[in-house]
Amino acid sequence: MPYELSEIKKIRKNLGLTQSQLSKKANVSQSLIAKIESGKIDPTFTKTKKIFQTLNDMEKKEEIKAEEAMNKKIISVDPNEDIKNSISKMKKFNISQMPVIDNNKAIGLISESTLLDSLMDKKGKKVEDIMEEAPPTISKTASIQIISSLLHHYPMVLVSESGKLIGLITKADLLGKLYRS
Repeated sequence: MPYELSEIKKIRKNLGLTQSQLSKKANVSQSLIAKIESGKIDPTFTKTKKIFQTLNDMEKKEEIKAEEAMNKKIISVDPNEDIKNSISKMKKFNISQMPVIDNNKAIGLISESTLLDSLMDKKGKKVEDIMEEAPPTISKTASIQIISSLLHHYPMVLVSESGKLIGLITKADLLGKLYRS
C-alpha cells in the first residue's frame, strides 16, 4: 500500500468516488481531501493512513474474485471412461480440456494434447491411463492475480467451496471476464 499523496485523486477517480464520498468513508473532512489533492496541505500521518487504508480496502472490493470468473458448469470425465467417449464429450461441448473426477475429487486432467499423444503412441484405452496431473483447486474468493498466475502454468483451475467443486476457470473464461469488465 505504498502510495504517494499525489496519487489520491487518481485512485479516487478510478474508483468512481467523489471527494465527499471518500471523506465519509475515510472519516475525514471533504475539505481535507480537496486540500491534499490540490497540494495545499501536508496532512498528518494518521489522516493520510486513514485515507490510504480506505482507498486500499475499496480497491480490494473492486477486484474480480474466482466465483465471478468461473464457469459453473463443470464438464468432467470419469477415470474409467474410454478415451473415445472423452473425445466425443470434448467435441460435443467444444472444449479443449476436462478435469478427471473420481468420488467428487479432481484426480487428473485430460486435454486435446494428451489425447493426441495417446492416440499417436497407442497408449491406454481408459482416461486413467493417459491423464495428466490434476489442476490446482482454489477458493471461490481467490483474487484474479492468483488465478492469472496459476493459468500461466495450468490450462485450468478448479474452484471449490467447503471442499466441494463449484466451478472451473480456463484462460478463455478469464479473458472473457476481463474483456467484459
